[in-house]
Amino acid sequence: MTQGQSDFVFVIGGSNGLHKDVLQRSNYALSFSKMTFPHQMMRVVLIEQVYRAFKIMRGEAYHK
Repeated sequence: MTQGQSDFVFVIGGSNGLHKDVLQRSNYALSFSKMTFPHQMMRVVLIEQVYRAFKIMRGEAYHK
C-alpha cells in the first residue's frame, strides 16, 4: 500500500445504507457507527482515519 500502486474505492451510503448489489460487489464493508451522520461529516471522518493509518504505518508521529 505504501509502495507501488493500489486502487481503493470508498463508497459512503445514504441513511438507508447501500443497495444489495453494491454490497455484493464489495470486497470489504466498514461501518463507523449504528447512528446516521451527514455525508459531509463522514467524508471528513474517513479521510482523517486514512491519513492517521498512513502516518502510523510509516512510523511517523500522529498522536500528540
